[in-house]
Amino acid sequence: MNDKTELAKKADANVQPAMKQTEAAIRPAVDIFEDESGITLLADMPGISKDRLNIKVEADVLTIEGDAEIPMPEGMEPLYADIRANHYQRSFTLSSEMDTEKIEANLKNGVLSLRIPKREEHKPRKIEVQVG
Repeated sequence: MNDKTELAKKADANVQPAMKQTEAAIRPAVDIFEDESGITLLADMPGISKDRLNIKVEADVLTIEGDAEIPMPEGMEPLYADIRANHYQRSFTLSSEMDTEKIEANLKNGVLSLRIPKREEHKPRKIEVQVG
């Protein structure tokens, strides 16, 4: 019985550091809109600049990461901050109907906008009816 308890303790010790890393990341608030040609994703990421932002797609997972930069006046140190972390991270599983090769990204005023179009074969198309 003690061996199992020791193994459980070791497993918990290995899991906790990974959990702390996850807790340190901020999950940005995201709105997702779908229309017939694709989806638009809007993520609130204040303090993020283009050079501190990383967007990638691996297999069918879209990952957004970035480090916010909170400017401090020279010679000042923060005594208190509402934000405990400055690393944003969020992942989404994309449907196979999305064309990940044509994702467009735009960053403006701390809002990241991603446009992910549907593959041509998944877009609705109108069928012309022949008479006669």
